[in-house]
Amino acid sequence: MGRFLWQAEPERAAAASITRFTREVAATGREVAAYPDLHRWSVECPEEFWPLAWDFCGLVGTRGGTAVERAEDPLGWRFFPGAKLNVVETLLNHADDRAALVAVSEAGDRTVLTRAELKVEVARLAAALRAAGVGRGDHVAGFLPNAAGAVTCMLATAWVGAVWSSCSPEFGADVVVDRFGQIAPKVLFGVTGYRYGGKDYNVAPVLSEIARRIPSLAHVVTLDRAEAPDGMVAYAAFLGAGAEPGAPEPLGFSDPLYVLFSSGTTGRPKCIEHAGGGALLRQMVEHQLHADLRPGDVMFYYSTTSWMMWNWLVAGLASEAVIVLYDGNPMHPGQDRLFDLAAAEQITHFGVSAKYIDATAKAGLKPAASHDLSALRVVWSTGSPLSTAGSEHVYADWKPDVQLSSICGGTDILGAFIGGAPTLPVHAGEIPGPTLGLDAAVVDEAGQEVLDAPGELVCRQPHPSMPTRFLNDPGKARYRASYYDRFPAFWRQGDFAIRRATGGFEVLGRSDATLNPGGVRIGTAEIYRQTDAIPGIADAVVVGQSHDNDVRVVLFVVPAEGARLDDALRSEIRARIRQHASPRHVPAVILDVPEIPRTRSGKIAELAVRDAVNNQPVRDLGGLANPQSLDAFRNRPELAA
Repeated sequence: MGRFLWQAEPERAAAASITRFTREVAATGREVAAYPDLHRWSVECPEEFWPLAWDFCGLVGTRGGTAVERAEDPLGWRFFPGAKLNVVETLLNHADDRAALVAVSEAGDRTVLTRAELKVEVARLAAALRAAGVGRGDHVAGFLPNAAGAVTCMLATAWVGAVWSSCSPEFGADVVVDRFGQIAPKVLFGVTGYRYGGKDYNVAPVLSEIARRIPSLAHVVTLDRAEAPDGMVAYAAFLGAGAEPGAPEPLGFSDPLYVLFSSGTTGRPKCIEHAGGGALLRQMVEHQLHADLRPGDVMFYYSTTSWMMWNWLVAGLASEAVIVLYDGNPMHPGQDRLFDLAAAEQITHFGVSAKYIDATAKAGLKPAASHDLSALRVVWSTGSPLSTAGSEHVYADWKPDVQLSSICGGTDILGAFIGGAPTLPVHAGEIPGPTLGLDAAVVDEAGQEVLDAPGELVCRQPHPSMPTRFLNDPGKARYRASYYDRFPAFWRQGDFAIRRATGGFEVLGRSDATLNPGGVRIGTAEIYRQTDAIPGIADAVVVGQSHDNDVRVVLFVVPAEGARLDDALRSEIRARIRQHASPRHVPAVILDVPEIPRTRSGKIAELAVRDAVNNQPVRDLGGLANPQSLDAFRNRPELAA
């Protein structure tokens, strides 16, 4: 067990929302004296937990008579099958003159919208979408920065019952088309430029190429130009005269709201569809019960529109918090940029990646001495495991009385399997416990729960924020292969972890081949698509290497006949990946090898390479057609730096 760092004072714990919720549960006759009791009840009695969570958190809509319909097949469970709701009625509830969102650009521009102003703007855009023929079940996409316009577009999409997907404008056309081309959107909201690290980027040609390559698009709407490029329409013109929006479209609890993308190791990215009701209820539980988010609190998470944490952040509106959006480099113009933001906006809930926390520690930053963080109550961390040194740094140099909540979940559930709670202690390097309603555990290869030993992080019971489906996945075959391949009764998340006997979790990293640098999941296929187009490369394999408390992307190539991996070829590789994928896809290290390990069926053995690179025992060595090829990946001095 890591060193004890924090426990809420009795007065603070007693005032927390989770304590009030616990009292309500106890009033029903349940014995829930402490958090482990409450969690156990939440997974043993989902028919009781989820309706009470709906009412306590304030989800707007009618629940219907049944909360849970169980089934032998974990994909057959149904939640609130008779419910009717539209998430905007919760997200935009109490539309008054309190601030709803604050959007700050890297250049310092600041936009504030009240709850009333946001609802008016969303309604206007919803009317325009309806006039454009967008309705229930249609798809709308955003090629947008993390700014107020992205929130407006998402909420207007939800208003008309359509399905929203987004990505940030740093992505190249190939990556965007691989995603949006599968969902066939009717409308694309985009920008022609963005700013990052003090530099302006023109992406008008990228937006034009995306529009040309997705034939389903009826409208491409630009948010950053009064005069749109040819074939597109400016936002103001799209709004038009402003017809009446009508009421938000009533939907079922499990009707889709989002499609997010999580790449595997082959083929195009998986299109993961999420229900509006299930996602929002999950997020409200995490915000209110696990982080004590209250009306008027100020919530921030550093994210782009490509990451599920953006959706998670926007959901803070449902708890009547002010959400703070920041678009730009978090280290520009100085490493304390986000602390400047926290002080200026009096942020109460501050979310960043574990890598960011480690970076501030290495830089010797001590924001407790330089910034007014008096409002700060909760620090969230995710994206990669938070190191012991990182968690200690938060308490020593940020603020000694914050609730540090390292969380682990993902795009797959739009929430967290494990996280913190105001009534749980924080130990260095550990995540305090499983989240309510999710039966998270660590199991061995036989599916048996283990304590104080590494194993697979699983969830042993269905819950409302599981994906409704993958698009283009007949019979849910790809869905089952992604989560239920190893344990047919348990959801396998793809993380290695240890559960301590005290109840806390240590996450050791990804157990599959998906790359996860800086908390952004990247499919290796997106990189192969670019290396395959380079004549100087005959073959390649890309893996993630644990490095500096994060994951870095390492690319191994077999040079084509007559070619060699020199500085010129490395520059060509990096330039092509940066241009056609994104800067996040660019490998940190590029090395040559004589041969790529493959399975007997001809597939690239990424997991075997990753194990070798990370000096771990290679799993399923017998399944390789050329196991001797792994020798070239082990103990490379270039990877020790």
